[in-house]
Amino acid sequence: ANVVWRSSHVLVAEEIINFTLHYIADLDIPIKRGTFIEFRNGMINVSPIGRNCTQEERDDFEKYDKVRNIRPKMVSVLREKFGHLNLTFSIGGQISFDVFPKGWDKTYCLRYLEEFKEIHFFGDKTYKVRDVYFSCAVLPR
Repeated sequence: ANVVWRSSHVLVAEEIINFTLHYIADLDIPIKRGTFIEFRNGMINVSPIGRNCTQEERDDFEKYDKVRNIRPKMVSVLREKFGHLNLTFSIGGQISFDVFPKGWDKTYCLRYLEEFKEIHFFGDKTYKVRDVYFSCAVLPR
C-alpha cells in the first residue's frame, strides 16, 4: 500500500517522497535551501524553496510564488498523481504546503469540543472555501 497507518501517524510511501523531491529538483526557481520535506505529527510539510531559507529568501519566494504559482501548480500535480490515496494538500504560510489524510484538517477537533458554541480558527493567509475568502473562520455549533 502507498500509505500505511501506524500509531495515528501517517507514513507516506517512498513513491510520494521520491516523486516530490524529483519535482522540486526540476523546478526553475531562483534558490533552493534544503529541508524540502519535513515529517510532522500526522502529516508532512513540503517546501519547494526549503525550510532552511532566510527570512529575506522566504519573503522573496512568497512574492515569486504569487506571480509564478509554484505551490498551486505543484499541489495540482500531486493531487492528480496521488489522488487515490485520500490525502489533502493544503497550501499555507509563505513557503510550503501540508499533506495529510482527508478529514484531518482544523475541523477534526470539532467532534471533541461539543460544549463550545463557537470555534475560531486563525491563519496568516486567506483562501477560498465554498466561494468565500477567509482570513479566519468562525464555525457555529
